[in-house]
Amino acid sequence: MVDDEGKQLGIMPPYEAIKIARERGLDLVEVSPTANPPVCRIINYGKYLYQQSKREHEARKHQRSIELKEVKFRPRTGAHDFETKRNQIAGFLEEGSKVKATVMFRGREMAHRNLGWEMMDRLVKDLGELVVVEIRPRQEGPNLTAILAPKKPGQPTKPKPAPPQAAAQASATGGTGSHSAGAAPPAGHQGVAGPGAPRPGGAQFATRPAVPSADPAGDPMKSPGQ
Repeated sequence: MVDDEGKQLGIMPPYEAIKIARERGLDLVEVSPTANPPVCRIINYGKYLYQQSKREHEARKHQRSIELKEVKFRPRTGAHDFETKRNQIAGFLEEGSKVKATVMFRGREMAHRNLGWEMMDRLVKDLGELVVVEIRPRQEGPNLTAILAPKKPGQPTKPKPAPPQAAAQASATGGTGSHSAGAAPPAGHQGVAGPGAPRPGGAQFATRPAVPSADPAGDPMKSPGQ
């Protein structure tokens, strides 16, 4: 038993402890039920709840919650609107929030997705030291998205690798199925052997000389037997 001044009153029956608390106009609160014997204290329970709530409020106020904001662009966003949105993203990053940058394509704009990739590159370059690319730009349906996070001191600007599908879209430069000069053909590919090329089994076949179609005089050449 502990009184309102912090003095220990010793071990006593519950009814006696309640009597002492009522005489002082306070409450008897069990503060340590798992102890042997349990510990009770004489306090103002309403004041105790108020102080506990105030401490929790102060703790939450010092906690910093990271929110994910989203800023949307269009492939044809003008220079002035682009700067406004870029400044908005910079403000979110300075507050400690992450930003999802989205370039939205509609209809025929899907044929010019390179404009979205160029806009993302420009955005990251303009933000500079404020940003670290947490997730590289990737195509999600009709939208191109990237996750930008505030850069911490000493943190490298190394983003997470994009999914294989997005990486393939980003590195695509033309049609499929072509091979660069000097590159080895894929496994199982059989090209056309040129003259004098080695045949299977190491056999060599000499090339047959071309047969002229006419003699120097201009008369047609005849094969034997004609």
